[in-house]
Formats: sequence, C-alpha cells, structure tokens
Amino acid sequence: MTQVALVTGAAQGIGKAIAKHFLEQNIKVVVADSDKQAGKETVKEFSPFGDLTFVPTQISNEADVKNLIRSVIKTHGRLDYLINNAGIMVRKPIEKLSLKEWNDVIGVNLTGVFLCCKYAAPFLKKTKGAIINIASTRALMSEPNTESYSASKGGIVALTHALAMSLGPDVRVNSISPGWIEVDDWKKSSKRHTPKHTQADLDQHPVGRVGRPEDIASLAFYLASFQAGFITGENFVVDGGMTHKMIYV
Repeated sequence: MTQVALVTGAAQGIGKAIAKHFLEQNIKVVVADSDKQAGKETVKEFSPFGDLTFVPTQISNEADVKNLIRSVIKTHGRLDYLINNAGIMVRKPIEKLSLKEWNDVIGVNLTGVFLCCKYAAPFLKKTKGAIINIASTRALMSEPNTESYSASKGGIVALTHALAMSLGPDVRVNSISPGWIEVDDWKKSSKRHTPKHTQADLDQHPVGRVGRPEDIASLAFYLASFQAGFITGENFVVDGGMTHKMIYV
C-alpha cells in the first residue's frame, strides 16, 4: 500500500520542497497550511507529480488539528510520516514584544508540533512511522530580538528527544535545524521572486553558498526512510557550516 506523509506549513518555503520531494518518491502527501491561496496553488502546481491534497489548518488550534488527522485517515486510511514544519516569526525587542505575540509564536511553532504528534501518534504506531520536526539553528544561537522564535525552536529540539523516548520503538522522531535557507522562489506566486545574494552572503558559509529548501527536503526524506532505522532522538544541523565558523571583527 502506498505510504502517506503529512507536511504542515507545506504551501510555501521548506515545507513545499519537502512535499514535492516526498511526492517524487511515490508517497501520497497531505499539505496542511493556514494560507488557503498558497495551498491551492501548491496542489495545482504539484498534482502532476503524484497524489497531493490540501487541508486548510490553523496548526495551533486543537480542533483544527483533530480535523486534519481525521481527514488524513478518512482519505487515505493510514499515516506513515509526519513532518512538522509550520512556523512563524515575530522580531521585536523583548520590551515591546506583547504576550499575545509571544503566545502566537509558541502556539504555532511549538504547541502545533505537540498537537500534531499527539493526534497522529496512534496512527504512526500502526505503520511503524516517523516524525521529523523542523527546528532551527536559532535553537542553538541567536540574533537580537528573536526571543519567542528561538525559544520555540529550542523547545522543538527538546520535544523531539522526549517524543523519541515515549513513542519508541514504534515511531522514530528526529529534528532538523536549518540555517539560512533561501525560500523566496518557493513562495506563493504573489510573493515569489528570484533570490539575490551578495558575495558576502555566500562567503560567510563554509560551503560557499546559501542553503536551498531542497537541502532540507532530502534529509527529511532520508530520516523518514528505513535507511535511517537506527536514528532517533537526534537533531541535525543543516547550515553550510555556519554554526562552526568562528568570526572575529
């Protein structure tokens, strides 16, 4: 029977690349996203690659997540892979960051992961499936004014190894922490444009380039596959070496 992957925040950016990569591996994909326009565009764009459906979802809303999982099982009868990618960011000085803004970021980025894992777990156990959570190098290092985002991504890394212990051996759980991934050409049509980078942008990466969504998608697929059967509870940094580069001014 054909396997099924659920990818949150998959209508744009990294999630969209993950959805495409899984489709190309003959896996059915369910796209969950709060942006209906982007979701419909993604289905239209990627349907030629395979079986792709879109379920409008506010990932921080428990009722929405319950409906999402019910929809996946009703449509496909199974769930093999859950890729928790949905995320938002608010960049403000902490003195100006409202409690609502803090809660909104934590709600989407961290609580959304919890909710999806909670309601998907029974079905993933049946298929001996896998969960891949998309964290960030900001779980490990920061710029100013990113407290809510960094806290949410750090929470994802911790939640990942906790889930690996709780859901094993039936379900493997790993996270990926992307660095600078250029997504401008993976956005919906109204916001899409060709990326432009300075030489300095490229040179600060030891590999000599900025990351691409495909870099994350290929690792996500590997971690979901049987080839990664001895890997769980881990966080994989994919940043072109930036977190290891010492910078002296």
